[in-house]
Amino acid sequence: MEWLKDNAQAISAIASICTLLVWVFYAQLLYNGYVRQRRPRIIVNRGKGVGKDALCLISNMSSEAIYIQHLVAVLHTNEQSYELDVVEYQQQSGDDEKAGYRTHQGPLASGDYLHIQSFGAILQQLIRHYGIDEHSLRQHTPQLEIRVIAIYSSEDMPVGATRHFELNLSADPLQQLTPLQVDTKRMTSRRERQRVLQWAKDIEMYKAK
Repeated sequence: MEWLKDNAQAISAIASICTLLVWVFYAQLLYNGYVRQRRPRIIVNRGKGVGKDALCLISNMSSEAIYIQHLVAVLHTNEQSYELDVVEYQQQSGDDEKAGYRTHQGPLASGDYLHIQSFGAILQQLIRHYGIDEHSLRQHTPQLEIRVIAIYSSEDMPVGATRHFELNLSADPLQQLTPLQVDTKRMTSRRERQRVLQWAKDIEMYKAK
């Protein structure tokens, strides 16, 4: 007891510091949870099947709505990569009205989703647009990348999502499309957003030509 009386001030100071550390720890947990909840989450996946005839689904799992600016398909082959804004292509070719699809540009509410068409239809758009030899694609295993460029809430910089699928057109129809990642890659860091912004600028420059 004498020792406690002699060191009461020091013990009180240590207890205050420990209490402060505990509050800082819990504040950090709350902040991390808030940041995770506010972070945009866009998922690219397959629906109604697993082969190239499956629908390409874009889901918004963010806590708030997103505004989709561009949906881009990129075909990566051994020789080069072919990039196509799917929305722009449909508007130019009239496929949007013919197939009955609503426009893919615009707001997408939290928990909502849309489909761009089937992966096979997207591949055919790339083949027609660039005059790609379909026979040569069957001899290799190219990759089909789906990119989403969107604005999240009131943020100025765009966010992105991308996912790669391997194409094996000589395989069984149900095995012609295989995701190369377990999940969609989120592009939400400052450096990644700069890259997404450059994607959007490249699309606008291509449209202006």
